[in-house]
Amino acid sequence: MNNLTIRQLRYFEALARHGHFGRAAGASSISQPALSLQIKDLEESLGATLFERGPRQVRLTGFGEEFALRVRGILRSVDELADLARASQNQLAGRLRIGVIPTVAPYLLPTIIGNLTRHYAGLDIHVRETLTARLIQELAEGRLDTAIVALPVSEPSLAEVALFAEDFVLVRPGEDEGKPVPNGEALREMRLLLLEEGHCFRDQALSFCNMQSTLPRELLEGSSLSTLVQMVSAGIGVTLIPEMAVPVETRSALVSIARFSSPKPSRTIGMIWRSTSPLSNQLLQISEVVRQSAASLREQRSIVA
Repeated sequence: MNNLTIRQLRYFEALARHGHFGRAAGASSISQPALSLQIKDLEESLGATLFERGPRQVRLTGFGEEFALRVRGILRSVDELADLARASQNQLAGRLRIGVIPTVAPYLLPTIIGNLTRHYAGLDIHVRETLTARLIQELAEGRLDTAIVALPVSEPSLAEVALFAEDFVLVRPGEDEGKPVPNGEALREMRLLLLEEGHCFRDQALSFCNMQSTLPRELLEGSSLSTLVQMVSAGIGVTLIPEMAVPVETRSALVSIARFSSPKPSRTIGMIWRSTSPLSNQLLQISEVVRQSAASLREQRSIVA
């Protein structure tokens, strides 16, 4: 037990997360044989088996599950020690791990990265794009420093800062240009295209239409906003997208854009991070850069319009 190292614990956590020696080795920037040897040494040091080895994947044993819970807490504390040292320097530098939901990342992220790089030359930005539930989990496990999501998330352990609100717009086939704009109730009677389960944007659109998450006959799913818009262009139905997605998603699609009357469907985008993070003050500064990035994009869109 005296020979345990932080490096071994990180290798163990990677293998527990990926369930595959090859993928865990790649994520850890180490060769697969070297990772296998490190895990074997760890198990010998503990005197217990951590993984059940299969032909295509590995699974945690009962002891491995318990061990993983403790290891994640240890690694989170180690990372927070490093964050504490960075925070004491009163400047943000080094690695910053940002998570972003898919309905924001393609439209806002390039501007955010550019502005952050200009404001903080020493920042090494790592981006993770995935669904809200996964981002919250990775924040809790210490694998992300902050995330840009739709609020509220209502997690007691996370700080939330609202950044901006934006409306949803209706995307219809091009020949529908100029037709009356349906309200939420009328949309329930149309063939509505929405993102698949797990996307918070799907739930927000369903809420506007006062529909349940179960799929009625005339509701179809897509994996991305781009897919939905192209389906509309093909005459399959109608969809909702956030305002920020309009310039990107409609530039090569034969669709028309309509804006709803009040009450308009909308969402609030914000940043979240662990309330205990030593980088809280620095992340507040980051949030202001994100806010300004969104504001500059909205200004550009209004000039073009």
